[in-house]
Amino acid sequence: MYAEERHQAIAELVASRGRVAVTELASHFDVTTETVRRDLSQLEKLQLLRRVHGGAVSMRSVTMLEARLPDRDQVNAEEKDRIALAALSQLPEGGGTLLIDAGTTTARLAARLPTGEQWTVITHSVPIAAILAPLPQVELHLLPGRVRAATQAAVGHATVEAIAHLRADVAFVGTNGISVRHGLSTPDPEEAATKSALVAAAERVVVLSDSTKVGQERTVRFAALDDVDVLVTDDAIDTADAKAFEAAGLEVVRA
Repeated sequence: MYAEERHQAIAELVASRGRVAVTELASHFDVTTETVRRDLSQLEKLQLLRRVHGGAVSMRSVTMLEARLPDRDQVNAEEKDRIALAALSQLPEGGGTLLIDAGTTTARLAARLPTGEQWTVITHSVPIAAILAPLPQVELHLLPGRVRAATQAAVGHATVEAIAHLRADVAFVGTNGISVRHGLSTPDPEEAATKSALVAAAERVVVLSDSTKVGQERTVRFAALDDVDVLVTDDAIDTADAKAFEAAGLEVVRA
């Protein structure tokens, strides 16, 4: 089979299945995995598929665009409120140090921090910092970096470098997608690098995600499921999905 014929067959296979693995393609076409990766790179340049960790997905399966923060805040607002309330049970007893990721659900959590304990909160989110700054029970630290307009959060080398020197009791992290195969993912590489640093800097990692993001796989993976301790989601999560996450070692809290 000529390379051009293989490329067409790969593109058709990805389009029909939605996702294929590099190892599967190598076996199917009797070529090396290095050859398959080169094929996928060329097909991605033609916008016939999108490469992901370990394989490729149909362009229909990957969302490259991010909604702006005010728009996202109105989506599934009731579910996000319930998730934020349920996530309060994951706070360390007696206060502690928290890393709070940017996001509309994490912002709801920040607004509900109990007043009876003292909290040291570190965040890269400008809106979350604005929520926490007036609260007497919070010692606030705002991370440095370039602020993205879409998320109103600091990202970049300075942000990641600052997080690398920290250690927190709990990190509360948002995500654009979560699946057993791809882990936690987001469209933007700089956001992904920041989220990955937050995950690495905490003793425990709690993900706040409404059920519409379950099964979604965005372009850049920032954490595997075994990097995370708890998923707090709404009660619309499919039972099979919840069981799959639990089998992977996650505690699933339904709000």
